[in-house]
Amino acid sequence: MTPTVCPHIPNVAIIGGGPAGLMAAEVLSQAGIQVDLYDGMPSVGRKFLLAGVGGMNITHSEDFTPFLFRYGERAPNIAPLLRAFGANELCQWIHGLGIETFVGSSGRVFPTDMKAAPLLRAWLKRLRDAGVMIHTRHRWLGWNPDGSLLVAAADGEKTLRPTATLLALGGGSWSRLGSDGAWMLPLEQRGVGLAPLQPSNCGFEVPAWSDLMVSKFAGAPLKNIAIGLNDDVPRLGECVITATGIEGSLIYALSAPIREAINQHGSATIHLDLLPGRPVDKIQQALSKPRGSRSMAKHLHSQLGIDGVKAALLREQTPADCFADPARLAQAIKALPITLVKPRPLDEAISSAGGVTFEALDERLMLKQMPGVFCAGEMLDWEAPTGGYLLTACFASGRAAGLGMLEWLQRKV
Repeated sequence: MTPTVCPHIPNVAIIGGGPAGLMAAEVLSQAGIQVDLYDGMPSVGRKFLLAGVGGMNITHSEDFTPFLFRYGERAPNIAPLLRAFGANELCQWIHGLGIETFVGSSGRVFPTDMKAAPLLRAWLKRLRDAGVMIHTRHRWLGWNPDGSLLVAAADGEKTLRPTATLLALGGGSWSRLGSDGAWMLPLEQRGVGLAPLQPSNCGFEVPAWSDLMVSKFAGAPLKNIAIGLNDDVPRLGECVITATGIEGSLIYALSAPIREAINQHGSATIHLDLLPGRPVDKIQQALSKPRGSRSMAKHLHSQLGIDGVKAALLREQTPADCFADPARLAQAIKALPITLVKPRPLDEAISSAGGVTFEALDERLMLKQMPGVFCAGEMLDWEAPTGGYLLTACFASGRAAGLGMLEWLQRKV
């Protein structure tokens, strides 16, 4: 869709310089709209850059249906955004910036140099060439009684009176990068529908590890395992034991249902398959072999390759008498229960759930109670696992909000 240029060149204010805000700025500036973008940090795109440390995973190559499934109960709200600007369109857009991409073995899509900084530099140059004015160290404080915007800058507070406003202020995680959730209060005061911010893609705490687990195995990776929750098929991957519990990519992928189970029942129990490549009967056969004078630890190591943190977890979570029963021990190895009692703090999470509800927005992502005020990005009430899904929806919602603002401005003038 090519934006139509508005005849009277209204001005808009975009609050937030992450992918959603920058994408909306691009849509609007290409249509000839005067865009002023404000960000509270010394530079824009800070969370975007940090997300690229170790490899900029920009999106995922899987088909649309499983891709959309990653957004859980909010998939119906995210669907129209992704149909208009999904993984393929995002890759084409990146190529237009002169950045090539490739698909990794996991299906994730990366820039060829694996870095976020060159992409962001090329993008900012395009935006500035289009006339976008970027104002850093400008923190949005809310609205004045007359409806104008109040912004705090180094030289004092400023009042802004744009024709339209986009709020793209991120979620509530990583406050040191600007996403601190402080925007919730001004919106709440205006009666906007909000869902509480909660940690997503986060670690979880156990009631307590033993001193041995904490002193010897905190930080130890659990590789080649599977984790199941409820009756779902266990997922393969890896995670990390921490001093307070467990975290890592496999836990992040299950963070939403784990968190909701804790919210409903006070705790959630996951089951670890320590040997996902072996059926339980084969494990039982191996355990039933005579061990002679060897210790159980050496028996587990020689017969099944279980040692280190896996052996420690097995000892931690399994009754002592279970080790004398090969059938029970085999079952424990295939479904070791670990009780989780709460997520780690929101500020430690990779992303957040909650925020502005879709019910508070119209189809253009404009607040129903506040004409001319739009919202996009992670501050909307949706969540997704890592793997490119977070960024893709941020880009897509920013583009949708930009087009929605353009349509609203055209009707207004």
